[in-house]
Amino acid sequence: MQSIKRASVAALLAMSVLPAQLPAAMAAEPVTAGQSGLATYADLADLADSAQLVVRARVLKLARVENERAPGLRPGWGRFFVKAKTQLLLTGDAPLGESLRYLVDLPLDARGKAPSVKKKDVLLFARAVPGRLDELQLVAPDAQLLWSEPLEARVRSILTELVAPDAPGRITGVREIIHVPGNLAGEGETQIFLTTSDRSAASMTVRHRPGDPPRWGASFSELVADVANPPSRDTLAWYRLACFLPHQLPSGANHSETAAARAQAEADYRMVLGELGSCRRTRQ
Repeated sequence: MQSIKRASVAALLAMSVLPAQLPAAMAAEPVTAGQSGLATYADLADLADSAQLVVRARVLKLARVENERAPGLRPGWGRFFVKAKTQLLLTGDAPLGESLRYLVDLPLDARGKAPSVKKKDVLLFARAVPGRLDELQLVAPDAQLLWSEPLEARVRSILTELVAPDAPGRITGVREIIHVPGNLAGEGETQIFLTTSDRSAASMTVRHRPGDPPRWGASFSELVADVANPPSRDTLAWYRLACFLPHQLPSGANHSETAAARAQAEADYRMVLGELGSCRRTRQ
């Protein structure tokens, strides 16, 4: 690895420590710059949803930062100062220079060497540094993935979902759940009202009809959910629900009138979680 001016390293280190990592579930091996093919939809959505800029860049030089100057570094990893060349801006409206500098954490092999990324293209999920066109701050210490055409296509699809006018808001919890029995045995409906970070509407509906299995759907507007079409896996709506709904209903959220109705509401919530499936992440 070629040396890079210590002054440049010091400037980036002085800006701030790399941002705290995003929320994550129990996972397999972490995705790294050399393992981008292992990234799940949730991995990529985590990064894209937090990024002001998504940049394709070519790594030119790397320099190892001393461990004592890399707070929060995971065991078996190294922190590197990187110089790169901008190739393409996938999203973002901040000014960006042709040359880029940033810090990234990379896993080390048994010999203490990082994955070979020099002269290779990577995707960076980052924020701009005010007043510094040639510097980036990654949204997580490892928010650099080795570029490939399939990876870029997946990221572009997520970015398109994120900027859509009807994009689902970020789910922050369950505000209220209520089950209302119908007039016939086995008939009824459960409404689950969610809270979002931007206070936009979000809800789920579970409908019971005699002789039929329960059906459910989600709505991210004031309209009633379409119970015939629940969110498909690996879509933004699925991600918002599967990755951020609480595993247990909060105390006091169940407003159903009777004990039987409250039990049905809880059962319907568990059914929805089961239908959504696990939010699998490979990034720690």
